Amino acid sequence: MTIEDRGTSRASRVRPPLAREVVEAVAVEHGVCIRPVVLKRVDLESGKVEIIDAPCGATLESRCPSCAKRAKQLRVAQCREGWHLDHEPVTERADPDEYQRWLMEKRADAQAWREQAAKAGQDTADFDALIVELEEELAKTGVRGAVLPGSATVAKRKRSTRRRQDAPDLPRRKVENRTVGRTFTAPDGKVYRPSLFLTLTCDSYGKVKADGTPVDPAGYDYRRAARDAIHFPKLIDRFVQNLRRVAGYDVQYFATVEPQRRLAPHVHMAVRGTLPRAEVKAVAAATYHQVWWPPCDRVVFDGEHLPVWGGDEVGYLDPATGEVLPTWDQALDALDQDEHAEPLHVVRFGPQADIKGILSGTPDADRALRYLAKYLTKSLSDCHEPDNDDQRAHLARLVEALRYEPCSPTCANWLRYGVQPKNARAGLRPGHCKGKAHKAEHLGYAGRRVLVSRKWSGKTLREHAHDRRAWVLEQLGLSATGDDQATPEPRRFSWLPVAPGDPAVPPITHRLLRAVADRSRWRTAVQRAQARADGQPTQDLSATADLREVA
Repeated sequence: MTIEDRGTSRASRVRPPLAREVVEAVAVEHGVCIRPVVLKRVDLESGKVEIIDAPCGATLESRCPSCAKRAKQLRVAQCREGWHLDHEPVTERADPDEYQRWLMEKRADAQAWREQAAKAGQDTADFDALIVELEEELAKTGVRGAVLPGSATVAKRKRSTRRRQDAPDLPRRKVENRTVGRTFTAPDGKVYRPSLFLTLTCDSYGKVKADGTPVDPAGYDYRRAARDAIHFPKLIDRFVQNLRRVAGYDVQYFATVEPQRRLAPHVHMAVRGTLPRAEVKAVAAATYHQVWWPPCDRVVFDGEHLPVWGGDEVGYLDPATGEVLPTWDQALDALDQDEHAEPLHVVRFGPQADIKGILSGTPDADRALRYLAKYLTKSLSDCHEPDNDDQRAHLARLVEALRYEPCSPTCANWLRYGVQPKNARAGLRPGHCKGKAHKAEHLGYAGRRVLVSRKWSGKTLREHAHDRRAWVLEQLGLSATGDDQATPEPRRFSWLPVAPGDPAVPPITHRLLRAVADRSRWRTAVQRAQARADGQPTQDLSATADLREVA
């Protein structure tokens, strides 16, 4: 058999793609969401009913590459806009928009209906769920705070604020009311306003090879690695607090968290303004977070010998003696009363701290932006996919260490160590907690992947998205106000979910193809508008009138 025959034989064994796979590939190429949420929009004035495909909004490429790419681009724009500001961002409270006022009116109606039902002795569960849904939607629009305060406040446990003896003290300066950094004037009179790019890592748990696997797996401290990953978000918060106290101004930051090749989390942070590198390193070395939780180093219940549920009034019982296990609050009370108690865990940064000065508009700034967003569309476990058996075994050992490590006060794993979790309920089983930290794709880190300070750019992520939309409308010669208003009046429409199998909904392939055609028409219209603005010859922009949803 010739080489050509072998190649032909091999190609004949490759199955051709399915039609839907081809449609999805074309949709991704044109930036169309491949997992759209189907909604029914009812025009309350005309009675017209339309089927609308809303983007799923996924941030992971494995779920929807198009939505993940848009989310990544939006984060890059947010980082770029706030990093090198030379003026204080506007942080005044904005006036409520039409949609927010409309939601609040619905919230008022729901509250009135609930009160009427309560007076009549009726079940108020449905109204409570509606109120929660409206509160969540208000929060998504940027409204901060709840409409009504909580019915009861839980007193916080007070811990000593005295610094640990093994942590150096830090200078504390009076914090100025500013967020922009200092300027520096060169001998030639040119003024510079540098900022910082930081990379902070976890401590070492044992020597590792170039591929991130431990040299001695038996001596590698997987328990400490698991606990550091779980509590890493708190360590970042402490670092920012300490940095602001030392810097003497309200330091603003944009940070992303990703794993190293050894699977430990580390943080990249864009910081507005600059500080001496020695001070930043001192802050990182002096930053720690103490976890004051009950002890969980000795296994009390395991295998089939697990606590049993005794009812809502009792909680969990020892299966051998029938004794009630201490509740979460009782375990913390015992910890408070012990004068010699030590924190369960102390998480710190490792000795390596990479600190670079960055100037706006330089190649270094562009590289840092790409580095910050490099893995935003991937889950933590996909950032460094295992290439060999050693890496796969290393990942399996870390996941096993995370399986029984308590991830929060409500974690079911506390039963393994003889303590009832906070807000205990029936059906809890150690090793089966549904928290994100225990899942392999999160590698123990359950916090947000992107951390942005409130005064970074003076805008919410939603407002940055509106800016992108406004730019497209401007390119097309459309206005967001006036007769050709691009944003419809929210009171005019009612949005309803669509039941599965609704005959009014076309097949997904049909909807994707229609979306691809719309995107192609929109992109062509934008290109023509830009060519027209540059004075280049262009064809008639007849498609512009159909582009109100382009952004």
